[in-house]
Amino acid sequence: MTSEYDMTIPPTTLTPASGSAPKPAPQPAPRGYGGLRVVSFESRMAAEAVKLIRSAGGVALSAPSMQEVPLSSAPQSGPGSSEDIFAFAEELLADRIDVVIFLTGVGTKYLFEILSPRHSPARLAAALAATTVVARGSKSLRVLRELEVPVSIVAPEPNTWRDVLVALDAAAPELRLSGARVAVQEYGVSNAELLSELRGRGAKVRPVPVYRWALPDDIAPLHDAIRQVIARTADVLLFTSSNQVFHLLEVLRNLGCEEAFRQACREVVIGSIGILCTQTLAAEGFVVDFEPAHAKLGALIKEGSERAPELIITRRQALRRSVATAAPRTAQTPVADIRDSVFMKACRREPVPYTPVWLMRQAGRYMQEYRELRARVSFIDLCKTPELAAQAAVDAQRRLGVDAAILFSDILLLLEPVGLGLEYVHGEGPSLTRLVRGAADVDRLREVDPHASLAYVFEAVRRTRAELDANIPLIGFSGAPFTLASYMIEGGGSKNYIDTKRLMYADKGAWDAMMALLSRAVVAYLKGQIDAGAVAVQLFDSWVGCLSPHDYRTYVLPHMRELIAALPPGVPVIHFGTETATLLELQVSAGAGVIGVDHRVEIADAFARFPGVAVQGNLDPVLLFSERSALREQTSRVLAEVAGRPGHIFNLGHGILPGTPVDNVIALVDMVHELSAR
Repeated sequence: MTSEYDMTIPPTTLTPASGSAPKPAPQPAPRGYGGLRVVSFESRMAAEAVKLIRSAGGVALSAPSMQEVPLSSAPQSGPGSSEDIFAFAEELLADRIDVVIFLTGVGTKYLFEILSPRHSPARLAAALAATTVVARGSKSLRVLRELEVPVSIVAPEPNTWRDVLVALDAAAPELRLSGARVAVQEYGVSNAELLSELRGRGAKVRPVPVYRWALPDDIAPLHDAIRQVIARTADVLLFTSSNQVFHLLEVLRNLGCEEAFRQACREVVIGSIGILCTQTLAAEGFVVDFEPAHAKLGALIKEGSERAPELIITRRQALRRSVATAAPRTAQTPVADIRDSVFMKACRREPVPYTPVWLMRQAGRYMQEYRELRARVSFIDLCKTPELAAQAAVDAQRRLGVDAAILFSDILLLLEPVGLGLEYVHGEGPSLTRLVRGAADVDRLREVDPHASLAYVFEAVRRTRAELDANIPLIGFSGAPFTLASYMIEGGGSKNYIDTKRLMYADKGAWDAMMALLSRAVVAYLKGQIDAGAVAVQLFDSWVGCLSPHDYRTYVLPHMRELIAALPPGVPVIHFGTETATLLELQVSAGAGVIGVDHRVEIADAFARFPGVAVQGNLDPVLLFSERSALREQTSRVLAEVAGRPGHIFNLGHGILPGTPVDNVIALVDMVHELSAR
């Protein structure tokens, strides 16, 4: 399919001049998560988690699931109140406490802040010096040292409450718990197991709660993360405390989507910090895939980046096999000849039992299977590795149940052998080291022999054809000459295409020479794909909508007519552009048998204007983010406008957008088949 880089979006920094810019330094291959989407439920260190995930090569989805609410310093009565904290302070100052256990750094900080109106930190530190002070881990130890409180015992890693007990037991006989008065600084909810174990050792236990846990004030990010997990657009979930699990379940139950979330979690990787968090997840029915040796946020994210890509492959292999062997969801039936498939019949404007559907950019980052591949290799390596390119195309066709597959490749690969130094810069997209700005630059362009320079594309076609079911057509494609030329001149997308039009108007001879060279390359390229197994081809002219009808007629149409006429007869050609409502008559006159229209065109009008060609289109891709009811309504509208006329191939008005819920894409395919059944 076309590149994951959307060619209609203006690019980042581009090479400004022909042949003069230094070549960018080679970029490292994707590392760590490799673009996997990672949900972090961390709250207090949410920003740090996002930074670490991005540094490890992941797409961070921050979903804070809790907040720490300190008890007020104003007097309040009852257990677990601020008055209870002040009562503890009075006992401490009266030398009626023997051991104080600090379980969290933030709780230690809050405790001193709550008591500060009545008792200075120095006075409290002095009273604590007369007791045995226990720090559960590095965070509480750091706060205590800042407050100049002497610490007697530090629990070893991984700093669980059980490690606190181990440290206390190791201190015997110097520390006798039997009969000792032990205060425990608590956090969020009371740890009944720790208190019970202390009492079992004969201690007189005094819980000292200093804050409680609550859902964040803004739970929209948590809702969004839940939707992404259910939509299969998230890959890794990271938990750092048991309470995150409890709050997540509370929100899921309030939303009424707990079961859908649990089903989706079978297809993700889950990481957890600490035994208690892992045990909580397991008790709630979630499978924890990894737990770092050190119970630290950084260790969790780092180990996830090292293990998640391979874990996700293992996790989804069974799903892929089941999808590959499952019976079709629709009325697709084997055909003796691929030319009799529903897609090919629609291309020829013959009657069909239901409207065929395929989708531009149907293999892309919105799909888990694709993100799995991209976690292993860079985009350009994926394009240039035939077995992986075939896997991307076949996975998408089978997962979605569409009526045709499209080659996985990129429209700009054809420019690499032209001699402009095409590179794919990690995080930025395609880049040219040299641009075309005048006749001298055109003269330096090289004729392209795709069989010599793009043999890997043809091998990808052969492998894709071999792996597809026999009744599923394979579509080949290329960028159209104008869009390729514009990239060679501008270096990327543009609002006004000033440099392209400047050359076009100033030197028609140079322009025609460049367009003719590109047309010859495209013809040879598409013929090679057809010979390798493609049974239809699409020409992507994503940027031609910037032209007026006069300019298209003068500078583009003659080349398109020659190009299409040079392709093998009997092979359907789909001619697609965006924002081309004023150019459609001219595009149709170029000779393709199928015209692709974007969502800005009334499809009924397209059928009325062009009775001699098939029409492909044209649902707005943004609708795939909508509720199913709206998606069904608009899908039905498009089909109703066509009114069953032969020659309709259902598609989007442009490629599937990143972040699109994959379940909505599958639902769209099923809707088209169901609503169009004759």
